[in-house]
Amino acid sequence: MGGVFGRQDTSRRGSHGMKLESRMVESMKQRAAHGTSVKSFNSIIMKFPKIDEGLRKCKTIFEQFDEDSNGEIDKEELKNCFHKLEISFTEEEISDLFEACDINEDMGMKYNEFIVFLCLVYLLNDPAASEAKTKMGLGDLESTFETLVDAFVFLDKNKDGYVSKDEMIQAINESIPGERSAGRIAMKRFEEMDWDKNGMVTFKEFLFAFTRWVGIGENEDDDE
Repeated sequence: MGGVFGRQDTSRRGSHGMKLESRMVESMKQRAAHGTSVKSFNSIIMKFPKIDEGLRKCKTIFEQFDEDSNGEIDKEELKNCFHKLEISFTEEEISDLFEACDINEDMGMKYNEFIVFLCLVYLLNDPAASEAKTKMGLGDLESTFETLVDAFVFLDKNKDGYVSKDEMIQAINESIPGERSAGRIAMKRFEEMDWDKNGMVTFKEFLFAFTRWVGIGENEDDDE
C-alpha cells in the first residue's frame, strides 16, 4: 500500500498498492464535494453505539471467509471465498486489498482489519467491487458505512481526501467552543488516527482508529 503505515517496509509495496490508495483518496474527495450531514464531532460520538452495532454484523461475513476458524483470514482464504462467490477480482486486486488491510503484517486479517477491508470494497466504484458488494451482502451495512464516510468528510475541511492536525483541531473546536482542553483532545484523537505519524490521516487510518473507538479489537469473541 505504498507507505500508509510507518511500520511497513514501503519498498515492499508496489505501484498497484499506491494506485489503490489514490483511488480511495479520490473517492473521499468526490464524497466531500457533496458535503456531509454531520455537524459536530460530538454528533459522531453519539452515533458510536449504532455504528458499533452495525459493524458487528460484519462478524457473519468474517466467519464465512475464515475457513479454518482460527480468528483471521489469510490471502488464500480470501481468494477461495471470492472464487466460491464468483466475484471477479483479479489476483492482483485481491493482493492489493489484502495488503492494504493487513496492518500488522502477519499475513492474516483480524476482525477489525476485515471491517476496514469491507469498507474499502464498499467504496470502490468498479464492476468487480459492485459485484462483491451485492454477493457479500454489504448493502445491509450501507447506512453504517455511509455514516463513517460522513464522519470523515466532516473532518476533511479542505476536501482533499485527508485529515490534517489543523482540521482535527478545527472540528473539535466547533464541537466544544471555548473549551480549554479542546486542543489537547483534538491532538489525542489525531495521534490515535495518524498511524504512520506523517501528519495526514487517510480514510483507512480513520477506519482503524474508529474500530478501536467503538471497542472492536483485533480478536472479538462471539458473545461480546
